[in-house]
Amino acid sequence: MPAPHRVVVAVFPDVDLLDVTGPAEVFAVANREMSGQTPYQVLLAGADGGQVRTSAGVRLATDLPFDQVGERVDTLVVPGAVDARGMPVIDPALVDWIAETSRHARRVASVCVGAHLLAAAGLLSGRTATTHWATAGLLAAEHRDVTVDPDPIYIRSGNVWTGAGITACMDLALALVAEDHGERLALAVARQLVMYLKRPGGQSQFSVPLWQAPTERRDIDELRAWIATNLLADLSAAALAERMCLSERHFARVFRKESGLTPAAYVEAARVEAARRLLEGTDEPLDQVAAACGLGSVETLHRAFRRRLGTTPAAYRRRFRTAA
Repeated sequence: MPAPHRVVVAVFPDVDLLDVTGPAEVFAVANREMSGQTPYQVLLAGADGGQVRTSAGVRLATDLPFDQVGERVDTLVVPGAVDARGMPVIDPALVDWIAETSRHARRVASVCVGAHLLAAAGLLSGRTATTHWATAGLLAAEHRDVTVDPDPIYIRSGNVWTGAGITACMDLALALVAEDHGERLALAVARQLVMYLKRPGGQSQFSVPLWQAPTERRDIDELRAWIATNLLADLSAAALAERMCLSERHFARVFRKESGLTPAAYVEAARVEAARRLLEGTDEPLDQVAAACGLGSVETLHRAFRRRLGTTPAAYRRRFRTAA
């Protein structure tokens, strides 16, 4: 029987609990599904080998201290932590340990803002990486040698994997299982956990409403809410500017400053988001989906999906159809 993959998860004060337990549960279910075998041995490593209090207040008992991990590491998993301001916590001693331990690991995977720790350790230099959407801009600003893509759920760059925020940690772990033991085992694990087998790495990690944080202008926030519930209306820049009682040029400048998108790009994103929900939850034909979302034609629907999601409406529906 082959030796199990030794998965070492770094834990430290205020670490996000789900960043640790999510991947661990995926690996544990993989063990149960391979009866008579133990493909994964998950170990929690901490600074002193004692208990660690997580961000949720739950305490985790570590299996061994950092200095006893040694060189036998198949997968090093680096979760994240944020402070009271929502900023990633970077402990220099932890960064040094990650840099040293990664030299002996077959692969390294960060979860959520753990990507900031990998970047600080120099592991993301020259690579493309993702992290939680809320800190992606900070990661890009602090590490100019890293190509930060805030959209995917996870990204693989060589032997380094980076995952997006919160529940995406389980998608990333499922992808690791698929890499190690094939799609059949990954499918069995996904079924047990009631997960998608492949919520592909290219799928957006957030929907339009989640992505668009409140702006400094209440009128822009109100307009964005109105757009989401009036997708069949005339949503041209000229019509929206008239609704805001602004000149079209001034409106376009204000909207882009506050939202980070042109009015046309925002409207298309909102319509694609509505189309995604219909594709996931209904059997409506594509022409009806396009019409219901204000995209007009199947051709326009296809172009918008290709541009924003890198896939077709039909392929998206096959992967994410949820209704009976």
